[in-house]
Amino acid sequence: MNFTKTTEQSSHYDSLETMSVIDLLTNINKEDKTVPLAVEKALPQIENLVAKVVEKLKLGGRLFYIGAGTSGRLGIVDASECPPTFGVPFDLVNGIIAGGDKAIRRAVENAEDNREQAWIDLQNENIGKNDVVIGIAASGTTPYVIGGLEKCNEQNIITGCITCNDGSPLALTAQFPVVVVVGPEFVTGSSRMKAGTAQKLVLNMISTATMIQLGKVKGNKMVDMQLSNDKLVDRGVKMIMSEIPVDYEKAAELLKEFGSVRKAVENHRN
Repeated sequence: MNFTKTTEQSSHYDSLETMSVIDLLTNINKEDKTVPLAVEKALPQIENLVAKVVEKLKLGGRLFYIGAGTSGRLGIVDASECPPTFGVPFDLVNGIIAGGDKAIRRAVENAEDNREQAWIDLQNENIGKNDVVIGIAASGTTPYVIGGLEKCNEQNIITGCITCNDGSPLALTAQFPVVVVVGPEFVTGSSRMKAGTAQKLVLNMISTATMIQLGKVKGNKMVDMQLSNDKLVDRGVKMIMSEIPVDYEKAAELLKEFGSVRKAVENHRN
């Protein structure tokens, strides 16, 4: 298959080693500013994917991200932040990385080249037809991710992807592709930079929009967040105070009694 990997094209800059620190930072920043504009062009694709994720999760399904290297780590970060932020079960949004959990911290040699392993990993999670699998790969050519989505397609499991190369094998495999063309990286081929930023922005959109559609946000507040530290407890108390006419001490009592902002407000009103 012939397509141009824009993420692998030569940087717009050269002789980086001769630049001053401020020139390096300024030029990296110039490149970074282009990323949100590239994401904006993909909003219709993101909308289609989010609509399908919401539909399946309302039917009792789950969301899975699969990826290798930076892409896999980004998926894990997004998945791991959903339970504390939105109070959802830990298995509702899941991140799977090629090479297993040890690959979160250190690269696992050749893990991304195994075309069969992603499906094995998904089967270990009892993947089903109400689930959605989103493959993340900046290049759009990672065998681990493509192989996983191919098997999901065969099993009538909804597939999406986040990639930064138009016309890539991954984009052509996913039923709901999201393609954010960010162009060459500041350091040639270092897709942890602009491509990684683009992937993180899209992941933020997918999970946040989905959770709002599932009713996990009221107004603009995380009313179902887990109260896992003093900062979040204080935030929860102040949320309650903004919803019902009680002082800080009473709000704290309600939060402790009912365990969540939503339940505290609802029970007080009733």
